[in-house]
Amino acid sequence: MADVLPYKPGPGEIPTDPGVYRFSDAAGRVLYVGKAKNLRQRLSNYFAPLRTLHERTRRMVTTAAAVEWTVVPTDVDSLQLEYMWIKEFDPPFNVKYRDDKSYPFMAVTLGDEAPRVIVTRNRKISGARYFGPYPKVWAVHETIDLMVKAFPIRTCSDSSYKRAMQTGRPCFPGQIGKCGGPCSMTVSIDEHRAIVNDFVAFMAGGDERFTRDLTARMLAASAAMDYEAAAKYRDKLSAIEAVLGKSALVLPSDEDADLFGIAEDELAATVQHFTIRGGRIRGVRAITIEKELDITSADLVEQVLQQAYGEAQDVPRRILVPTLPDDVEELELWLRGRKGRKVEIAVAHRGQRADLMRTATLNAQQALIRHKAKRTTDYVARAQALTDLQEALGMTEAPLRIECFDISHLGGTNVVASMVVFEDGLPRKDQYRSFGIAETTDDTDSMYQVLRRRLAYLDRPEELESESGEDTVVRRKPRFAYRPQLLLVDGGKPQVEAAARALRDAGHTEIAVCGIAKRLEEVWLPGDDFPVILPRTSESLYLLQRLRDEAHRFAITHQRKKRRNDISSVLAEVPGLGGSRIKVLLKHFGSVTALKAAAPEEIEEVQGIGPVLAQNIHTHLSTR
Repeated sequence: MADVLPYKPGPGEIPTDPGVYRFSDAAGRVLYVGKAKNLRQRLSNYFAPLRTLHERTRRMVTTAAAVEWTVVPTDVDSLQLEYMWIKEFDPPFNVKYRDDKSYPFMAVTLGDEAPRVIVTRNRKISGARYFGPYPKVWAVHETIDLMVKAFPIRTCSDSSYKRAMQTGRPCFPGQIGKCGGPCSMTVSIDEHRAIVNDFVAFMAGGDERFTRDLTARMLAASAAMDYEAAAKYRDKLSAIEAVLGKSALVLPSDEDADLFGIAEDELAATVQHFTIRGGRIRGVRAITIEKELDITSADLVEQVLQQAYGEAQDVPRRILVPTLPDDVEELELWLRGRKGRKVEIAVAHRGQRADLMRTATLNAQQALIRHKAKRTTDYVARAQALTDLQEALGMTEAPLRIECFDISHLGGTNVVASMVVFEDGLPRKDQYRSFGIAETTDDTDSMYQVLRRRLAYLDRPEELESESGEDTVVRRKPRFAYRPQLLLVDGGKPQVEAAARALRDAGHTEIAVCGIAKRLEEVWLPGDDFPVILPRTSESLYLLQRLRDEAHRFAITHQRKKRRNDISSVLAEVPGLGGSRIKVLLKHFGSVTALKAAAPEEIEEVQGIGPVLAQNIHTHLSTR
């Protein structure tokens, strides 16, 4: 592989101004769009020697055939242009956004002569003001039904409105008290517009003003003995309180903010977007992001904000995020241009905002788990993953049985290994196994030992197992006599070479082997100088990641259990120290390290431990 890209611009050709750049392939398809405060400085990172680049960046620049850039006057302009190009070209190496579902919104058609309120999933109605999104469509209808009692605005269709205005007869919803527009013949167009403005203001967060106003009017009407008017104000106030009762006050009542909770791993991220108006959560939206190139958490937050507000009409005064973007000042200026007033981007450190951020982040973490689980249960996705693995690894058959191995230790002690089994893309937990390793030099030696022990099962003869009946004998293979099509090891090139050596020494070179390195999600094959790069959004990489993570979890669990058993065995050697006192000791000190460092007087403070026993414990642990 050449170390210099043929389309690399010449020295001094790239300007030092702010701007936006795009990489494209030989067919002219845009592969990646990015922005920079200094184009020359940013692009020089992509044209560094290929061996120094991140594997996925290397794949992008070697796939590309050209790079272009556009100089802009300010960093804020580069934000806008980057967003426009990403929307226009949909580059495959930029992050992909996908809503978990199509959420329903409440929309008020302010562009109409007599605006109406509707439930819609269409975000492109000209002149409309949107509220939400709502998690369920019935929640929108329920809110509208309550709201029109307090703010009677039009709910009928455009055709019903037009027919009513032409004939002078109220529309059908107006006849049954379900429509408060001019077509109901109860208000004028100007009066209706004023009610619509109040409706929008209330939904945008003006709660207290309306409750105070209606309460004052109700009391005044009651004092004037106009009980009919007082009853109407009472009903409107009840309707408003019913709407507010469905949304708890999570921030101060004058707070308008958007809050983003984010959970991510190497391949994907999920975002929980809480819309807070008047201190209450008015809408919740979940977004799933598929990553292609590695990006930092700060860059991810920046791109999420660009996506959220690129075409948004409603920009709040404050935006709460888990991590501040690097270009936070430019983002605030860009958002100020969209809102027309100052917008603050901040991190929630304490108080109610921090509590709400923890809630949003927890929801995002659960959404990420659901996203992964959904892919796991999809038969088509599993079949595609196995087929893609077969092609990417050059196997002659699909890896219907995959076994993954991981090594775990604590500073070189208590070395254990785990083996997890996936068949047809699903875990077989009844066939998981753990291995203890008594003596080893390093992780590669441990991997070699474990694989030799596992592969030995393939050469054992069939075992005879007697079933019910004196003369009935059934030949049955032991579980580990079944040959896997693929062995996966947690690690890079050294671990893969150790696994390949174990296969050769065991005489089972027909079994494929590969390794997955966690930091860069690279897939290594024995004898190769460069890793196999699977697309970050591919089902095959996701399957390997699940196997690796499951093997790591199982190894850590066994290793911790082994440590607990070891220290319990050591303490059990102390005369007079039984199981219950051992549990009390470990619970009191919290760790074995703290217990070893404790003086006899400190050990004596534990309930049930006398001075003689405390001295014996201290002496025994000091000699270990």
